Amino acid sequence: MRSIVYDRTGDPDVLTLQDRPVPEPGPGEVRVRIVRSGVNPTDWKSRRGAGPGTPVEPAQTPNQDGAGVVDAVGEGVEAALQGLRVWVWEAAYQRPHGTAQEYALVPRGHVATLPDVASFDLGASLGVPFVTAHRCLTVTEDGPQRLGPGTLQGRVVLVAGGAGAVGNAAIQLARWSDATVITTVSSPRKAQLAAAAGADHVLDYTRQDVAAEVRRISPHGVHTIVEVSPAVNAPLDAAVVANGGSVAMYANNGGDELTVPVRPSMVTNARWQFVLLYTAPPTAKARAVEDIAAAVLDGAVRVGEAAGLPLHHYPLERTADAHAAVEQGAVGKVLIDVADG
Repeated sequence: MRSIVYDRTGDPDVLTLQDRPVPEPGPGEVRVRIVRSGVNPTDWKSRRGAGPGTPVEPAQTPNQDGAGVVDAVGEGVEAALQGLRVWVWEAAYQRPHGTAQEYALVPRGHVATLPDVASFDLGASLGVPFVTAHRCLTVTEDGPQRLGPGTLQGRVVLVAGGAGAVGNAAIQLARWSDATVITTVSSPRKAQLAAAAGADHVLDYTRQDVAAEVRRISPHGVHTIVEVSPAVNAPLDAAVVANGGSVAMYANNGGDELTVPVRPSMVTNARWQFVLLYTAPPTAKARAVEDIAAAVLDGAVRVGEAAGLPLHHYPLERTADAHAAVEQGAVGKVLIDVADG
């Protein structure tokens, strides 16, 4: 089979295309014939590591997310899965079997069925962004642990960076759950994308007083903030979070050091919640996968330009270019075409 691997950390050029044996699934594993592989910032960050040139043993196939068809199952896995279309999440965390290859071994719990009405493009776009977004939307005090129609009714959600992949996912899931969604962007083009995703209010932080606009839209503040740049936005978040609200931080864009306004956060009893997919509670991730699968079946989540998430396709042999595109800030979703859909 064709497989992308790297045996040392570094720039995208450490990724090489190799011909490797098709692996056999072990106990509790499924083998998925990958059609699409999704690329996320976490994938290039893992590839780059703490510094270039660090040996990676065993050699790693990158990419956490993907979609395809179950080709074989290991001991203890129900045979009925074989032949089903699935989407894959968290394939490569502490495992060498990422999705940038023709066949990937995945733990049974890390595949979810993909209905025929959903494309492989959508399936490969779900994992990291949507599970992360779900976690961010369900950590608020007295807020729901599950998402779905009506679960966020009467609540206001602020999504920082609504044109990003997690931002897009948060907007779509929050709207499906009947929240009022406010989002921030940095350009008219990104404003169009955030609006297409379903945001009720789109604010350009380069041209508008975001705090004043949020308070105008929601005088009592926002219940949940999905935050991509906490080091930059902490003063804004403290100024607009509602009593008992939360700031869920899933990235460190703009800096790794955070200064939290203490007194304003005390006044509102605000929760500052850090979110990382890989170490999130397993029960929270299981709920997220179930809810995302329901949203897909409901037709509530989409990808592509019309959904505010332009798609950028690369063939498997250009995985290095796909990683470089994400690392350089490509707007939209980068996908690798491993096989014909």
